[in-house]
Amino acid sequence: MNIAAPASARTRGRPRGNPPTRESIVSAARALFLERGYRRTTLRAVAGVAGVDPALIAYHFGSKKGLFADVMQFQCANALAVDDVLGGDPATLPDRLIDAVTGLWEDSDFRQLGARGDEAAEVIREYLEHELLARLVEFLGGRDATARATAVVTVLGGLIYTRYLNPLPTPSALTASETRHILAPALRAALAPRPRTAATTGADRRG
Repeated sequence: MNIAAPASARTRGRPRGNPPTRESIVSAARALFLERGYRRTTLRAVAGVAGVDPALIAYHFGSKKGLFADVMQFQCANALAVDDVLGGDPATLPDRLIDAVTGLWEDSDFRQLGARGDEAAEVIREYLEHELLARLVEFLGGRDATARATAVVTVLGGLIYTRYLNPLPTPSALTASETRHILAPALRAALAPRPRTAATTGADRRG
């Protein structure tokens, strides 16, 4: 996988700085995290590879944890490109969602980064909650958009947990194609509009 320049990173509350500088820092950090692991990678080492002052990393990313989060967030955003996933044929959206998740996690570099324990799990949770779920709610629209999006993210989160983070023998033994075949119906059901019941209709009238 190429070390790509981050088009977007988790920068809420932080100055964005000069994009080429951020690019060099994130690229250097990604390479070192892969080579040395999270614990053995220091901000001073990242600064040396990126050719910047260590204080600049603290200024833009806050800490090593913040820098690692930006690396992981970019990896997620690059593979789970929400605009691309949502922009195709609605009938095959479940397949694209599953393919995006398995494609991300089948990548050896991402698997190596994702094995970094609590730091990686926290970033993945944040991405699913604040990026994928929020965008799905906006995309689906309507009164039950949040419920439908939550159901989708729950299925995908279960896939990530049982196949990659804490693998169970049966899910982890499936191929990506078999995984899509098994889970696509569940995602299709999750995405389907919820039928109005007598109770909800009455509540709507009272509202």
